[in-house]
Amino acid sequence: MTKIAPQPGIMDIAPYQGGAAHVEGIANAVKLSSNENPYGPSDAARDAFRKAAFDLHRYPSPDHGALRRAIADVHGLDPDRIICGAGSDEIISFLCQAYAGPGEDVVHTEHGFGMYRISALANGANPVEAPERERVTDVDAILAACTDATRLVFVANPNNPTGTMVGEAELARLADNLPDRALLVLDGAYAEYVEGYDGGAALVEARENVVMTRTFSKLYGLGGLRIGWGYGPAHVLDALNRVRGPFNLSTAALAAAEAAVRDTAWVEKCRADNTRLRAWLAEALAEHGVPSDTSTANFILARFASQAEAEACDEHLKSEGLIVRRVAGYNLPNCLRITVGDESSCRRVAHAVGQFMKVAR
Repeated sequence: MTKIAPQPGIMDIAPYQGGAAHVEGIANAVKLSSNENPYGPSDAARDAFRKAAFDLHRYPSPDHGALRRAIADVHGLDPDRIICGAGSDEIISFLCQAYAGPGEDVVHTEHGFGMYRISALANGANPVEAPERERVTDVDAILAACTDATRLVFVANPNNPTGTMVGEAELARLADNLPDRALLVLDGAYAEYVEGYDGGAALVEARENVVMTRTFSKLYGLGGLRIGWGYGPAHVLDALNRVRGPFNLSTAALAAAEAAVRDTAWVEKCRADNTRLRAWLAEALAEHGVPSDTSTANFILARFASQAEAEACDEHLKSEGLIVRRVAGYNLPNCLRITVGDESSCRRVAHAVGQFMKVAR
């Protein structure tokens, strides 16, 4: 028998399960399981991607300077305090790699993004789960979970898969009361869907213990290219750039992301359409007896009477060619997360759920 073994904690990791993309026996199923922008990227981003094909023989920029400057211009940030990665997942990984290790804790909420736990375990750290209050981040519960061993606290705002969020005052209270050696990480993967929300930038500017992460995978429609970024204090960026590989983003990804972030008209259009259709879908589901919390993201967390009912509804939706996401792995077994698609998709989902509920109850 081999004596070769991975580091402690690695085999405790349950591999991340992405949203399903296909239904056996059904062609052209509508995918509403991964919170993707149904309209895709802007024309400007597509054009930039095509043009990048002429430079595929060249190594990409190792410092991501043009993209960092574009992000800084649009969001009013310091480009020297921005780091880019292969999705915000990689920024999360960098943070755990740089700040958490054996004997140290990484705190996240009970319905938080699964990569927090995975990245903590991958670096030998101990993931600590803090309860939420009715599917909303509970600052007091997070503080109660913190100890002298806490090094990172992850808060998704808006949260995935609940869609709920907490205000800046509560986040500031959290940052101000963390242990001295702990960093607060504000995961803003869905921040662009909230009109006027800066994703935590003001908190980062005012403190030395707050970092925010963002992504191009959701509203910008570039999930297939894997581009994310983070913003934090200079001392954090210095550490993260020491573990970041020099060519972690491709030439094509950098070009598409730069064009995407500068196309603010596309951002505004996609946000407005999502806001309108999200409200319509939530109301339509509620009329069929399926409640949801007020979502501030691009999905609805539909709540059913039991896990069995949620799973039965999921099977019915699949039979209708509609793919949504079960979230039992996020401690929400009686829920389904439904991406807000285009108008046709939303109407199909509402109709199918209505059909199911007539029979189920």
